[in-house]
Amino acid sequence: MIRLKNDEQIAKIRKSCHELADLFNEIIPRVKPGVSTKEIDDWCVDFVRKHGGKPAWYSEGFPGCACISINNCVIHGVPSKKVFVQDGDLVSLDIGINLDGYISDSCHTVMVGNVKPNHRKLVKVTRESLVAGIQACQAGKRISDIAKAVYQIAHEENGYGVVYDYCGHGVGLDVHEDPSVPNCPSRGPNPRLQAGMVIAIEPMINEGTADVITGDGKSEWTVNTADGSWSCHEEHTVAIFPDHTEILTDLDYNGNSCMKGASF
Repeated sequence: MIRLKNDEQIAKIRKSCHELADLFNEIIPRVKPGVSTKEIDDWCVDFVRKHGGKPAWYSEGFPGCACISINNCVIHGVPSKKVFVQDGDLVSLDIGINLDGYISDSCHTVMVGNVKPNHRKLVKVTRESLVAGIQACQAGKRISDIAKAVYQIAHEENGYGVVYDYCGHGVGLDVHEDPSVPNCPSRGPNPRLQAGMVIAIEPMINEGTADVITGDGKSEWTVNTADGSWSCHEEHTVAIFPDHTEILTDLDYNGNSCMKGASF
């Protein structure tokens, strides 16, 4: 069941989202070669708790505040003292905050140091597909319009694999709510977008195949590309209003609060 949020609920979700944007603005510059993914996660935990929130993924059983996925890891990379960021890596940080019961959710992929041109292109296209998905997210349209917009940029125009096993979702009062928000054409439910919906749009784009493997022998959480190719993940939480769609997790929320593009 899709839960439409009223203005008061959206205001509280927005507050959580702005806190998450502040977290990203502080953490992204600190993702450098030699840093362990556990260190990154510890920074995130400290920030969230200092600002009165809780790591949202704890309620899902995930052993970290941040899903930290590197290179061929698509999503749900588990923070570890033994995994270190290296020059040239793509490091995806997927983080959520529970602030007084209101949930924010966003992901950004950090390009560390001397990233190869083909991997920089992968990040660029993934970000462009997220912008296209947000631009298609308007009251009166359907979920499939978001999927078509993402898929056109990522696959039809650039030939990348668009992950179909995992997708975006409703968010705000729980971590995962209806509806599912796929990134590629689907025969699944295709509800009409309505004012009051708050959803997480999150393209997961692979340089090679769209297929993924869940579980890597170390953790049942971790999802890797099936062919070992590199992956990029970008995500924003957005709120739909009758006349516009607001990017609640925009990193520049003071200067760009409505859908006129996105700041990464």
